[in-house]
Amino acid sequence: MPLISEEPQIPESAQGPRVTPATGRTAPTPRPVPGPRSAATPRPGRPGPGPARPAPPAQRAHPAPAAPARPQPTENRSVPQVQLIPAPVAGALDAAEEAVDLLLESGRAPGDILVLTTGEQHPWAVHELSFGEAAYWAQQDAGDDVFFADASAVDRAKPRPVVVVAANGDAGDAVARALPVARDRAAALLIVCGDPQTINSALGAGV
Repeated sequence: MPLISEEPQIPESAQGPRVTPATGRTAPTPRPVPGPRSAATPRPGRPGPGPARPAPPAQRAHPAPAAPARPQPTENRSVPQVQLIPAPVAGALDAAEEAVDLLLESGRAPGDILVLTTGEQHPWAVHELSFGEAAYWAQQDAGDDVFFADASAVDRAKPRPVVVVAANGDAGDAVARALPVARDRAAALLIVCGDPQTINSALGAGV
């Protein structure tokens, strides 16, 4: 009787356990790795470290319309904006210092600001003048900090984007002499702190 070869049938129990996902359980998904954090946006006027990031290629390939499409106001070169901050004579210097603080907080560089006093000089100016006028005026030339000067020396003061005048003297003629020159020194903004009536008359009611 011929032998018929048959493949042996391996019982299912001998094939080893089948790995099947447990019911009700899902395989844990890997947690995403956070990508690089974008650099924090610097505050206005306080640029962050390093050079400015170049524009993306798409922006460079399709540049924005030329500047004439959105003209900028001819800021301030010939006619600066004038802002009046009412204050009594005794409080004009304090009002000027508060104005300087607000300018710095808004992003203005310290070297952009010139402060003139028509009466008593600012304590900083008194202190710096004690080291001699040459060293005092050299700090104006350096242009890296707020500069305080007496309004009587406004002719020696160099133009800056912002000029703040503290009308802290009783003499109206001193204010009348200082304000026109201060307006010429202000490239963008003139802030005058003091009695509104005195200031308006000094500027020809043009504030």
